[in-house]
Amino acid sequence: MTEQFYTTQLQAGLGLKEETKGLFELWQPGMATQDLIDTALESGSFPNVTARRLRNIVAECFVPRYLRKEDTAQFVKALLPSLSSLEVSQIFYLYTARANYILAEFVKNVYWQKYASGYQCILAEDSKSFVEMGLQDGKMKKPWSETTIKRVSSYLLGCLVDYNFLEVASRAERRLTPPRLSEHVAVYLAYELHFSGLGDNAIINHPDWQLFGLSPGDVREELKALAVNRYWIIQAAGDVVQISWAYKNMEEVIDVIA
Repeated sequence: MTEQFYTTQLQAGLGLKEETKGLFELWQPGMATQDLIDTALESGSFPNVTARRLRNIVAECFVPRYLRKEDTAQFVKALLPSLSSLEVSQIFYLYTARANYILAEFVKNVYWQKYASGYQCILAEDSKSFVEMGLQDGKMKKPWSETTIKRVSSYLLGCLVDYNFLEVASRAERRLTPPRLSEHVAVYLAYELHFSGLGDNAIINHPDWQLFGLSPGDVREELKALAVNRYWIIQAAGDVVQISWAYKNMEEVIDVIA
């Protein structure tokens, strides 16, 4: 497995929910990065965004999050009209965390740990300490300055505010507001992992579920509960899980969600 490093890529854009929805309206299969930039600039859909900023959003945010695999953008574009605002946030959050290792690690190792320990808030200092620890542990390809550490630690909190995981309580505090993983997003994620070639037990143990605060045991129970709606049939004996999947491809899954 390729070693992952913390980057400053979040500085190009945090949640960007409205901008991302706008870009999905314009994006078409086969578009190269420059094609999407040109289309967005010509569309008039982003009147309050400078050309330079729009190029940054496309190249540094939209492309790494949704165009690593073209299928991803196709699936998300097809899914968006059927989702509530909360569900859209969860889908965007999933792909943003996948594209930004530092965000995924912060959520798993700080956010959910704070929640599990009964804390109601995360402090700005908690985020800064996490980034500093990453520096000590060699998680960056090269050392970061104190200014960069401070900026990136604020981006982590800002991104989670954008995706409804935090609320601003004060300048130094963010209130924990963990959303429950929605049924539609859970079904989408389970099938996306399935069609990526993972076995049933690997799906249950996949780290993406941790982004929503779910342990493998939680995932088993979640999938059992969703089996009532005939998304799949699941059998579990101890730690061994066997799933009979109801749909043959992601297009069928999206049709059912819609």
